Amino acid sequence: MTSFDRTLERLPLLGERRALAYGITLGFCVAAWWLRLALDPLFPPGFPYLTFFPAVILASFLFGRGPGILAGLLCGLLAWYYFIPPIRSFALSRTTGVALVFYLGVVTVDILLVHWMQRANARLAAERERSARLAARTEILFEELQHRVSNNLQMVGAMLALQRRTVADGEAKRAIGDAAAKLQLIGRIQRRLYGSRGEPLALDAFISALVEDLAASGGKPGIRHVVQADTAVLLPPDRAIPLALIVAEGIANAIEHGFADREEGEILVAVECADGLLTLTIRDDGLGVAPDFDVHRADSLGLRIARSLAQGLAAELHIAAAGPGTLVTLRGVPIDPNPRTD
Repeated sequence: MTSFDRTLERLPLLGERRALAYGITLGFCVAAWWLRLALDPLFPPGFPYLTFFPAVILASFLFGRGPGILAGLLCGLLAWYYFIPPIRSFALSRTTGVALVFYLGVVTVDILLVHWMQRANARLAAERERSARLAARTEILFEELQHRVSNNLQMVGAMLALQRRTVADGEAKRAIGDAAAKLQLIGRIQRRLYGSRGEPLALDAFISALVEDLAASGGKPGIRHVVQADTAVLLPPDRAIPLALIVAEGIANAIEHGFADREEGEILVAVECADGLLTLTIRDDGLGVAPDFDVHRADSLGLRIARSLAQGLAAELHIAAAGPGTLVTLRGVPIDPNPRTD
């Protein structure tokens, strides 16, 4: 909204100081009379109201209907007395009556139009204020919903982690543990996004915060985590959770398998965007996978989920030996490099 629009919404002015408004209106009338008197030699006969109409419109526009009516009456009397023959009298003839009726009609229309405009502006301002309050309330409710979803996801993850302790079967225990960890991760991501109103996220900040969170929960402080992310890329929120889960799976596998017997190492997470396609790589210098490893034949729950998420992103997921270590590549995620942020 421009400053001019805000000024229009404040009209009429001096609502709490009506005496001042009426005083300024009298000043407008006197100024119009003086100007008409000064220009009288330059005007041809028949223009008694020429300088008085602006005074009436200005008083109505600035101070409302009451001052406008006062200006209309006073200006009409001044024009009648000083500029309608016979001069300096209130004599009423047929031509004078026609002139006064014409003046009264024009002034009435002007005052009513200004009054209706101001009422419309007042209704518009009230509606805009109501919409702003509704939008603020909706945003609060949305953030509260996001907050509760995050809490519920983490609570379910914690319950699964507790249930895992009562399971004897090793495969089931591992599957429940993986599910619990992923639910808690989604909950943390949801909490990080809960202040978002749908606007794109800065990719470098999101990935850096995610990797920092994963490193803190990895249990091996000697492993160095490095992030290289394109600072110019904005990430749509609908891509955040699947991308984050794939990053989490790659880092978890590196810590669990690549550094199973080591406490030190390095994990590099790189994200870049070219030609509207995002590429994610996760490289570690751990033990690495077998040369014939095929991610599409892997049957672990985490990798099955990662494959499904990659398909949902219309991207390709590859895992290969890096010599040393392992290279995870997610290639071809469609993304608008210049999304709208309004």
